[in-house]
Amino acid sequence: MNILTATHVKKSYGPRVLFDEVNFTVAEGQKTGLIGLNGAGKTTLLKIVAGFVETDSGSIWKNQKARIHFLPQEPQFIAGHTILESVLDGDIPVMRLLQRYEEAVRRNDDQLVLKLTGEMEAQHAWEVEQHAKIILQKLGMENLTQLVDTLSGGQRKRLGLARALIMPCDLLILDEPTNHLDDKTILWLEEYLRDSRAALLLSTHDRYFLDCVVDSMIELDRGHVYTYSGNYGQYLELRQTRLDQEAASEAKRHNLIRRETAWIKRGAQARSTKQKARRDRYEQICAIESGKPVGNIEIWDTSARLGKTILDIDNAAFAYLGHGTLFRHVTYHVAKHDRIGIIGENGVGKSTFLKMLAGRLQPTEGTVSAGSTVKFGFFTQQLPEFDENMRVIDYIEEHGSYVVNQFGQQIAASRLLEQFLFTEEMQYTYIYKLSGGERRRLYLLRLLMDQPNMLLLDEPTNDLDIPTLTVLERYLDTYQGVVFVVSHDRYFLDRVADKLFVLGNGIWTRYDGDYSEYLEEKFSRRDDKKEAKDAAIAVHTPVVSKRKKEGLTSRQQDELAWITRELPQYEAMLQGLNAAIAAAGSDYEKVESLLQEQGKTQKQVDEMTTRWCELEDLKG
Repeated sequence: MNILTATHVKKSYGPRVLFDEVNFTVAEGQKTGLIGLNGAGKTTLLKIVAGFVETDSGSIWKNQKARIHFLPQEPQFIAGHTILESVLDGDIPVMRLLQRYEEAVRRNDDQLVLKLTGEMEAQHAWEVEQHAKIILQKLGMENLTQLVDTLSGGQRKRLGLARALIMPCDLLILDEPTNHLDDKTILWLEEYLRDSRAALLLSTHDRYFLDCVVDSMIELDRGHVYTYSGNYGQYLELRQTRLDQEAASEAKRHNLIRRETAWIKRGAQARSTKQKARRDRYEQICAIESGKPVGNIEIWDTSARLGKTILDIDNAAFAYLGHGTLFRHVTYHVAKHDRIGIIGENGVGKSTFLKMLAGRLQPTEGTVSAGSTVKFGFFTQQLPEFDENMRVIDYIEEHGSYVVNQFGQQIAASRLLEQFLFTEEMQYTYIYKLSGGERRRLYLLRLLMDQPNMLLLDEPTNDLDIPTLTVLERYLDTYQGVVFVVSHDRYFLDRVADKLFVLGNGIWTRYDGDYSEYLEEKFSRRDDKKEAKDAAIAVHTPVVSKRKKEGLTSRQQDELAWITRELPQYEAMLQGLNAAIAAAGSDYEKVESLLQEQGKTQKQVDEMTTRWCELEDLKG
């Protein structure tokens, strides 16, 4: 059963066309991800599908039997209602019954409560209410009598998500559902949506989330829409195929332009009426629009030189007055090119930790001291106050039209803007016309123009689109300074950080490795504990194996020694190749050669690692 079909949909704001000729279908149970640049119209398209915004032309056909529910980025609630009342605020009979029951309980109307109890049992409303409470608990909302008026922005978004998840529907439309969720909750939401029977249409920048949940993709690109079958990983492969085909067509177009240009310059013969059709064709060819893929943009580092003394953290701790200690015993001496992710559940002090590093908060114990050459760039969750009537280029050039980095390269503000996907036209746009994501991108660029050599990034991925995240990741590949990042975006953490600071329960721990490795080890420890518990339970009926490990043969011992000695060298070679690829920029022949070498080296590392594990197991 088809739930809805979009046909030839077009939407403009003034002279700007967001998208045109949008065509796609959402079928029963289909789970679709929507991606594109900030400002490309993702939220507008979701609102059109949900029926909150009109199209300029085209149509959205909806199955009259299908129930559709839309969760906006800023959900609205009735003032004075509790969390539980708000999550049950739905316009269907069982929800209305639950609302009446909760209101009667709040008014202590025992007679009405007794009357409604029978109706609740008849309509199985208790199950719906219990389901709502479980969802709220999973989303970290345990005080169900708290008034919505007292909730923070993040809490309101989680409450809106809870309401959307319990609403019976055939199609659920979600706009950035993972914002303000911690890692544990995102993992739970992935599983919940994957197992749900409802169709799904969602916009998110969380690439692991897309990989896990969706089975089709819609891409908004330069006003056009492209549809793909498969999850995010499969989309990347199919998109690259499309871009390769476009590049081939573009090359043919340029060759044709050269031939037609040579012809048009031949003079009087070309100006005859007889050749008017050919001149028209020449003009049409030249007018064809051509976009510039993110991968073709050259990346420039803006950081200033960093001295030998960087940042020393000695036995630091922090506690707010009247509250428990957020973290203690933090000791670390920052090294050049450190890439450190800070992780932990909401409320454990991640943002506070960054403020302490930046010197905005002093540790309640221990010391934090920065070297004389350190220049902090602190990207906070809160956007600064913008002069809405400034143009984008003027805002970036307020303290200078260019910067000179530590390699002596002069980088113009306009070039940096283009690097972060602000086209020449957008550079002369007024700030008040920018979307929320575009403003965050602009704020980040202003920060980079100040040439920081220590970036403190507090949830930089919130409201940034995937193309911008890709550019930011490539920028950090070339960045010569230190990076501390707080993020719930698992893909971004894997891509950027090579070690982690883990905060929780007042404790700080350090983990050397990326986020996926940390999670794998964490869940492995849980499994080990479960196995130990199962073994303890089974102690009354022990099974003793009579087979003993015979250890390694002399040949296997030699092989293990060789792998132990050689593997670090291959891993170092792999890191060097990754750095060389990042530095090669738009030298495609060099990049292609390096990628082939990288693939061979990666295969060698994988095979040696697998063999090392096998020999270690045999060794006992």
